[in-house]
Amino acid sequence: MNWTTNGPNGPNNKSKTVVFNQNKMTSTQKKKIFKWGTIFFFIFLLLLMIPFIFNFLTNYIWMESLGFESVYTTTLITKISLVVAGFLLFFIFTYLTLAGMQKIIIDTIGKAKFIQQIGPKKMVTWSNIIISILIGLLGSFIVQKIGWEPVLKVFNQVNFNQADPHFGHDLSFYFFTLPVLNFVLNVLMILSVILAGVAAFSYFMFQAFHHRIAKVQLAFYITIFGLSLAATHYLGMYDALFTNKVNAFQKSAVYGVSYTDDVINIPSAYVLAAVTVLATIWAVVTLFRKNYMRLVIPFGLYLLVLFGSQAASFVVQQFVVSPNEFQQETPYLEENLAMTRQAYELEDMEVKDHPGNASLDEEMIERNEMTINNIRINDSRPLNDVYNQIQTFRTYYEFEDIDIDRYMIDGEYEQVFIGARELSMKDLPEQAQTWVNQNLRYTHGYGVAMSHVNEVTAQGQPEYLVKNLPTSGEIDVERPQIYFGEQNYPTVIVNSAVDEFDYPDGESNVSNRYEADTGIPFTGLNRLLFSLNEMSFRMLVSDQVTDESQILVTRNIKDRVERIAPFFEYEKDPYIYVRDDGSLAWIIDAYLTDSHYPYAEKYNDKNNYIKNSVKIEIDAYTGEVNFYIVDEEDPLVQTYANMFPDLFTDDIPENLQDHFRYPERLFSIQAEMYGTYHMENLEVFYNREDFWQFPTEKYYDQDIEMDPYYVTMKLPEAEQEEFVLMMPYTPRQRQNMIAWIGVRNDGEHYGEKIVYRFPKQRNVYGPQQIENRINQDSTISQELNLWSQGGSKVIRGNLLAIPIEDTMMYVEPIYIESSNETSLPEVKQVVIAYEDYIVMESTFDKALNRILTYIESNAAPDEIEEGEAGVPLEEANELLNEVSDLFEQYQNALSNGDWQEAADVMTQIEEQLAEME
Repeated sequence: MNWTTNGPNGPNNKSKTVVFNQNKMTSTQKKKIFKWGTIFFFIFLLLLMIPFIFNFLTNYIWMESLGFESVYTTTLITKISLVVAGFLLFFIFTYLTLAGMQKIIIDTIGKAKFIQQIGPKKMVTWSNIIISILIGLLGSFIVQKIGWEPVLKVFNQVNFNQADPHFGHDLSFYFFTLPVLNFVLNVLMILSVILAGVAAFSYFMFQAFHHRIAKVQLAFYITIFGLSLAATHYLGMYDALFTNKVNAFQKSAVYGVSYTDDVINIPSAYVLAAVTVLATIWAVVTLFRKNYMRLVIPFGLYLLVLFGSQAASFVVQQFVVSPNEFQQETPYLEENLAMTRQAYELEDMEVKDHPGNASLDEEMIERNEMTINNIRINDSRPLNDVYNQIQTFRTYYEFEDIDIDRYMIDGEYEQVFIGARELSMKDLPEQAQTWVNQNLRYTHGYGVAMSHVNEVTAQGQPEYLVKNLPTSGEIDVERPQIYFGEQNYPTVIVNSAVDEFDYPDGESNVSNRYEADTGIPFTGLNRLLFSLNEMSFRMLVSDQVTDESQILVTRNIKDRVERIAPFFEYEKDPYIYVRDDGSLAWIIDAYLTDSHYPYAEKYNDKNNYIKNSVKIEIDAYTGEVNFYIVDEEDPLVQTYANMFPDLFTDDIPENLQDHFRYPERLFSIQAEMYGTYHMENLEVFYNREDFWQFPTEKYYDQDIEMDPYYVTMKLPEAEQEEFVLMMPYTPRQRQNMIAWIGVRNDGEHYGEKIVYRFPKQRNVYGPQQIENRINQDSTISQELNLWSQGGSKVIRGNLLAIPIEDTMMYVEPIYIESSNETSLPEVKQVVIAYEDYIVMESTFDKALNRILTYIESNAAPDEIEEGEAGVPLEEANELLNEVSDLFEQYQNALSNGDWQEAADVMTQIEEQLAEME
């Protein structure tokens, strides 16, 4: 540099020149940093896209292999549309705001100072773009939180053709439109708050509030926020339809609009909306008049009305409603009662009186032979342990659970237990936990086991209808391989160079080849994608994989259906059945739920609408999935059918319909609601005077609430036996049976609900009363105590209340289980209770015959109890001591694994007990 050219003040000028050059270098560095930062930013975005692309390809290929690619693309396009809409909305408004702020700040502080303090205009413009992109991405995240489902529902909605009783809107407005409107308003408020906050902070920092464009900009966002808030308050009046809360502190007796809602809360919503609009106008006007402190006034007015409405609600509820609640709430209780019954399909309940007569005799038994022959003396819970010990044969097989179904066996309609013998990969021996075994060889379970519900062997084990490997029995299973089931099955490759293990056969194993073509071809790009998806290099390079190989993905059936249709809720317990052609298939019940049914009480503090409108069949061999609509009148399922025309299969096979079961979860919810909403008299309903609840029963040593159970029975008006899911009722804080509710499962009567009410003037024993009588019976309790000695456990099975024509009978199996880890629960006794008679015998037939003998002899129950042991007390004690010794021998034999000796000793015990009866 030439210092002399700078004039007489050269040193000062020199200093200025140096500063200038330093600033110039700093600016250049900033540009370089910004340039490379921008490059890396877009590279980062590109890298973020790679997982989404990979996920899209693998999901699409999998869905296409099942024929549901249109379901996937529809949801994906909707998701992308939401992401793009959210991004554009937030990006555009953010960029316009930042660009406007840039101009306003330049006008306020000058261009030179702007460049000095912030940077060159070009760099700031790019900075605005990047900030807008980041806030756009935030907007994408916010908008997509609504989910694609409500958006699709709005555009495909089907009317309910039913209006709510207060506002008169079709129910579709609450199910489909209202949630989307509320979400849109929330998004607008979030956007306006973010941008108004950023703008106000910037203008404060640069003292630019006086600028006219700044005021216009802030006024715009205040208006957007204020109008959105006003609309939110307006729509908030509909919230009263879905809750019993009247304010932050109180609840009413009504689910839905109550007296306080009608006279205070709903008018308050209008007032709050109007006040919010006025406050918005006031705030905008004040902004242009520069008296910013006056902005406190509209805010204070809004808070005054908001808290004032809550206070008014509290006062009215406390001093107007509570002193005379029934009178004030009567018209609203009517709507609550009617709409809840409609929501849970309780209004078409067929209600009949059950006399509860003591009319049982041998002729009645003969008339209802099929009902008697299908009374369960096995319990699915301990039976699962039995199946897993007797019918697995290898450690790597497992029965997940045992289900109840019905079949025609030798021309007879019979209720059965059935379980799938699935492959449990975690139980393969350690030395067999190789990659080849886990992915190529051990690929499937094998067959089912099926047993009578009412028959056991002499040792108390189930009598099988279908059993063993290979499968044999009364029902032909032509395709027993189970590639898809309830276990946590890993991804496997079939039709590789390795033969698949089928089932053990003595000292050797039988192999199998997969004959279906429903898997994904494991070649080319598919092989690369799914090897990466499984994070398995072996899959990619293994020479065991051939051109014919297929990969089977998502083999757990619950995961499978949820991956296809995540918008349904699913029953936790699928069940397997044998088709007429001998193949195996699973059935899963799907639920359509919502929380926007006006006036309806919620069943889980969340939802107040639930329908089992869809049933799904999954082929256990091929993995093919079919969704069937079973309630075509449901507007929700009609809406989903509009959203996904290719999701549902039209014609339901008759064989599949034969095995439809009304789901226990739905029935439990409906039965629980009916316990309250059967009361049609409003005053009785308000006071809950006739509240019905589920009874309790004893299981092991605990009293638990009864679960619904399936029985085969002939209803009084029916011509033949049918499959019924039922549940007894007891009054509140009482143990007598007041009624029972059931739902039919067969044929054209599927889903028809019935209730039989018992006379209130006489006692009909309830389940817990029967359990207490079993405990109090001196002979029965003595024998049960004897069985529980030596570390054995007495398991009290399901106590079943069995309606037979105009009377009721109770049956409970008694299991004995040794403390030995390998012991089996065995049915050793059956208790039958009828009226005041209660007996326990080694078989159901013996117990029933004994009951009939007492009835025919017209013996008084107290006389029976005194002499029913059949032997003097001294002899009985001696026999009990002998039985105790024999039982100790039985325990030792079990511990030593000597099953034959254990069986012989058990026979002796049963003979000794027979002498005591």
